[in-house]
Amino acid sequence: MAAPTMTLPALPHWEETPADLKAAIREIKVALRARIAASGRTVDEVFTVVERRIRAEVEDIAAARERGETVWPVIEWSDIAAGTVSPEQLALLRRRGCLVVRGHFEREQALGWDRDIVDYVESNRFFENYRGPGDDFFGSVGSKPEIYPIYWSPAQMQARQSDRMATVQAFLNAQWKHESEGGRWFDPGRDSLYPDRIRRRPEGADSNGLGTHLDPGTLDLWMTEAYQRAFRHLFDGTVEEYDPWDAAYRTAGPQYPGSTMCSAFRTFQGWTALSDMAHDQGVLHTVPIPGAMAYLMLRPLLSDVPDDDMCGVTVNQVFPANERWHPLLMEALSGIPDVQAGDSVWWHCDMIHSVAPVRSQRGWGNVMYIPAAPWCPRNEAYAENIRAAFASGESPNDFPPEHYERTWPNRFQAANLSPTARRGLGLQ
Repeated sequence: MAAPTMTLPALPHWEETPADLKAAIREIKVALRARIAASGRTVDEVFTVVERRIRAEVEDIAAARERGETVWPVIEWSDIAAGTVSPEQLALLRRRGCLVVRGHFEREQALGWDRDIVDYVESNRFFENYRGPGDDFFGSVGSKPEIYPIYWSPAQMQARQSDRMATVQAFLNAQWKHESEGGRWFDPGRDSLYPDRIRRRPEGADSNGLGTHLDPGTLDLWMTEAYQRAFRHLFDGTVEEYDPWDAAYRTAGPQYPGSTMCSAFRTFQGWTALSDMAHDQGVLHTVPIPGAMAYLMLRPLLSDVPDDDMCGVTVNQVFPANERWHPLLMEALSGIPDVQAGDSVWWHCDMIHSVAPVRSQRGWGNVMYIPAAPWCPRNEAYAENIRAAFASGESPNDFPPEHYERTWPNRFQAANLSPTARRGLGLQ
């Protein structure tokens, strides 16, 4: 559909968290509906376009399951390194928005990192000093612990700064449109070094998993000017032009602070396996439809949602996705295939995801979280905090202030930073 030629009404925006959330929700919903109406279409018409597209994707995923196919794309590390990923594989990656990189690291390398992490925490008496979960979100898994608030182990830093990781991150960043609307939104060939935690789930463990949610933001996705521009096609009558791979306006705007926020712009969230994991042992699931974000953003504007409600989205909580408001999306929830130590798993930053519960887990379930977070204004600003946390051994600002590693003498040292890591920290 051609872009409207008329001038559409401006949207109110709040660059900081509104003091009265319910009043702000009511105001923005009225304004968004009015803007869509001024384009000559109704909210229902626009949502129907999105719903039709999503339904086709859900049906395609169901058909793949019936054929016994793996819903998640799987790409060999060797093909990424050699530049021989086929056009068909690239098309499936962009359609599904997720992938497993098989053999990203040698299996023995990953198993060695797993052993090194155990040595690292045990040598510093982590378990004797562990104070319990530092946040309510990961605290829900019931681990003792499952998520380790550890950031600066030699193993984690070696993986983050490796050439193999940089190669995969650049490949993933390149799936995005980083130049559009007259701007260059990020550098696809340079990643910021975003430190995250590790997960170690032991054999025989019971875990409650994590419910379906997504992480790009909360109410700021509707209420800040930058995000309103990022999702412009959803609100101006040109929904057919919405591109979930366009980074325009997403890499510099403000975010509402909260206990679950991510200060960085990530093209893909990801983790690297440190153990072998079977597909039915409490693994990651996603709704592998990048365009589902359009459904999630427009759904609160329909008439069955209360005027002061955004389908449960609010600040200081993750963005929920559920059967009540998003039943069509839940039909597509798909788990990863079996993975081996050294494989890595990646999913588009806007993608709904969850971790399945498990009882009496068979085998270990160990991962280190490493995303693709290309160099951009938002990530450059956060790099200042990362540099300070690295120097002091503290927890980075995006995470609970637990600071276990402050006095650990064997944490990774600045003298061992590679050129890739120095660029990722903004040191060169």
